[in-house]
Amino acid sequence: MMRDVTGRLMLLDTASLYFRAYFGVPDSVRAPDGTPVNAVRGLLDFIDRLVRDHHPEHLVACMDADWRPKWRVDLIPSYKAHRVAEEQESGPDVEEVPDTLSPQVPVIEAVLDALGIARVGVAGYEADDVIGTFTARATGPVDIVTGDRDLYQLVDDARGVRVLYPLKGVGSLQLTDETWLREKYGVDGSGYADLALLRGDPSDGLPGVPGIGEKTAAKLLAEFGDLAGILAAVDDRGAKLTPAQRRRLDEARPYLAVAPTVVRVASDVPLPDVDTTLPRRPRDPEALEALSGRWGLGGALQRLLTTLEP
Repeated sequence: MMRDVTGRLMLLDTASLYFRAYFGVPDSVRAPDGTPVNAVRGLLDFIDRLVRDHHPEHLVACMDADWRPKWRVDLIPSYKAHRVAEEQESGPDVEEVPDTLSPQVPVIEAVLDALGIARVGVAGYEADDVIGTFTARATGPVDIVTGDRDLYQLVDDARGVRVLYPLKGVGSLQLTDETWLREKYGVDGSGYADLALLRGDPSDGLPGVPGIGEKTAAKLLAEFGDLAGILAAVDDRGAKLTPAQRRRLDEARPYLAVAPTVVRVASDVPLPDVDTTLPRRPRDPEALEALSGRWGLGGALQRLLTTLEP
């Protein structure tokens, strides 16, 4: 269930942003006890800048409740396989992350909760899927803040959906709309997923179609419209495909049969009933004060609180 959202909705790919904060803010930024809090304070500064620059009326920190869902791995076993931490005990896959980042994630979650910023993760789904579902259900404009190009597939000028892609921190953002996508990749938002699955993505363990790179994939999509059109062309001997392209696409049919389900973000995640309204005052001031003192959040937290004030 999702409450009605009117006005601009900003969706944060939270892990993507705190990873960037972690690597962008020196680990000399520490709590009074010496624990690194660079990701925590960096993320607070990111949110402060995003709210000041883009004025969302609603804000959701979308979380990875399952960073490598079984239903995706069942279809493509290599999906994110290289990111699984080695020497782990049996059980759910654990993502390999820097030692000093993992302890900061619960702090980030506690601070967001105390602030009253909606934080949503759904069992069995990635943050991308939560973002995809919020976007599908939104009635107003949507800003998706992510360092993951996979979410370009949600860009939709007609609905006012764009991706804000951080180039350096979040002070320099690439505003990704359909005009930018067509200039860069030769596709619009709806075609980006087909482009991505054809060319593959080593960072996600997606093999793609051997011999079909980004430029060739874009040309095929321009010629035949979408993946279904390309596969129909494989069966049409009169279609403009080289013998090598026809052979490679034909051999890749098993992969192409399952890749769309893996690559396309879900739009039907069972979202919880949350209030997405941008908080103007902390939900739990006492808890926030305790967290600020314990972790030395000082200036970063105060700047955000000042920005949030009505």
